[in-house]
Amino acid sequence: MSKTYADARAALDGVLFDGMTIVAGGFGLCGIPENLIAAIRDSGVKDLTVISNNAGVDGFGLGMLLNSRQVKKMISSYVGENKEFERQYLSGELELEFAPQGTLAERIRAGGAGIPGFYTKTGVGTLIAEGKEHKDFGGETYILETGLVADLAIVKAWKADPYGNLVYRKTARNFNPPAATAGKVTVAEVEEIVPAGSLDPDGIHTPGVYVQRLVQGE
Repeated sequence: MSKTYADARAALDGVLFDGMTIVAGGFGLCGIPENLIAAIRDSGVKDLTVISNNAGVDGFGLGMLLNSRQVKKMISSYVGENKEFERQYLSGELELEFAPQGTLAERIRAGGAGIPGFYTKTGVGTLIAEGKEHKDFGGETYILETGLVADLAIVKAWKADPYGNLVYRKTARNFNPPAATAGKVTVAEVEEIVPAGSLDPDGIHTPGVYVQRLVQGE
């Protein structure tokens, strides 16, 4: 069965629903699945919880979903470049679960690895720690963070083969690989789909077993 779809809308057909959780790869505007984000916007799906390091910028990336009021909650690390995000958050229209960048990356990785939670020193003694379980290890205090699993993962890769094996390029490799493992369904947007056997097995960053659908970006 082919994993390749004609366009982003087709690749998302049947997997979107109101109230779902989506984990999106990318670092800033580098390595974001822009065609998939646009297709999610065009679908009209709403009340989304979106897990992503960034919230995009006004009018681009995840910022498009904020502009169209389709996002109910963001689980993010860096949100400082989006004025619409700021406006919605300060007015109480948007929920925010803030996570330090390393903690967010590990929460996504843990979710993909089937790890329900882990302890970290990051955030101890700050607002991040409020309401979280504290525990001492070796005389140091740690807080419990939970792994993150999403209904859908959308990621951007450089190359893929027909089996869904993915290779990322440079900064796009920061959040996309863990995000690809943390979705119940993973859809990858890629720059190029190469023939089977073209990728060096030692250079594959995300094995195709994690990827259900592929689309070549426009």
